Amino acid sequence: MAAVTLAAPAAQTLTEAPRIGLAIEVRDLVRQFGEFTAVDRLSFDVRPGEVFGFLGPNGAGKSTTIKMLCTLLRPTSGLALVNGFDVARDPARVRESIGIIFQDYSLDDRITAEENLRFHCMIYHVPRAVRSARIKQMLEMVGLADRAGEKVRQYSGGMKRRLEIARGLLHHPAVLFLDEPTVGLDPQTRQNIWEHIHALRQQEGITVFMTTHYMDEAEHCDRIGIMDHAHLIALDTPAALKAGLGGDVVRLRTADNAAAADLLRRDYDLAPVAEDGVLRFEVGKGDEFVPALLSTFPLAVRSVDVTKPTLNDVFLRLTGRAIRDEGAGNLDKLRGALRRRGGRGA
Repeated sequence: MAAVTLAAPAAQTLTEAPRIGLAIEVRDLVRQFGEFTAVDRLSFDVRPGEVFGFLGPNGAGKSTTIKMLCTLLRPTSGLALVNGFDVARDPARVRESIGIIFQDYSLDDRITAEENLRFHCMIYHVPRAVRSARIKQMLEMVGLADRAGEKVRQYSGGMKRRLEIARGLLHHPAVLFLDEPTVGLDPQTRQNIWEHIHALRQQEGITVFMTTHYMDEAEHCDRIGIMDHAHLIALDTPAALKAGLGGDVVRLRTADNAAAADLLRRDYDLAPVAEDGVLRFEVGKGDEFVPALLSTFPLAVRSVDVTKPTLNDVFLRLTGRAIRDEGAGNLDKLRGALRRRGGRGA
């Protein structure tokens, strides 16, 4: 693989204004850990005010990408601009303009919610004259104003996540990064947090960049990039990605799936895929196709199901498998090795 220069374009220096028009610009971004390539020649743009998401299994390279964009990992090669600033050449300017909410909690649970936010204000140089009002506003926005004086260790997981969101927005970032923002939370809490995120987007006009392996969470995005094995394999709106499958999803179980698959290929020009004991394929107008199929099908049918396509169906079509935590084991080993060397995780 040809190396890509890490330097910013000649037209941009550290003293020049950021580029106008894109919240995030990534070109041929690469991150390697020894011989392991976590992100491989990644290119994409994020528009201002957009909710942009990366969907994929653990180990696909999502978190590594977000850490490079947040300046927590230095790219091996390639170019990444956030709010017009180069993540490698001007990391301080990048950090000033972003908010970050990672998978793991980073709050100090020995102090109160208000004290956590006040400390954040000091770090990000929020003017002293507006700190109290800003803290009150954020706590009210995430529904924690009445619990501001409690120590964070008394909070539930959902309350901690909401406080993380409030802290991430306290200094009015132009871009909010959310790395698996609701992992481990119950569905109701996840839904509540997304209601807060959408409200903040409307009120603050921020750009949101998030990673997830939850299908319902990915539906909140204006556009989705699907990552697998360090590569970006698809990028479009959720509706367009699902429409690209070409119809409804049919799951058929018969007395002989192998013979049924041959029949579907030969007589109906379909491409069935064996999946957990059933045959899965896509057809237009599935509610009309299935009755016609069953009226003439020569094999005994055990079950049949017709559904609208989901993002998991999209991932299955693109990769041949469903999203699952198949990459987590290797990634955990990598993180352990990096910690022992004093590095950062992928």
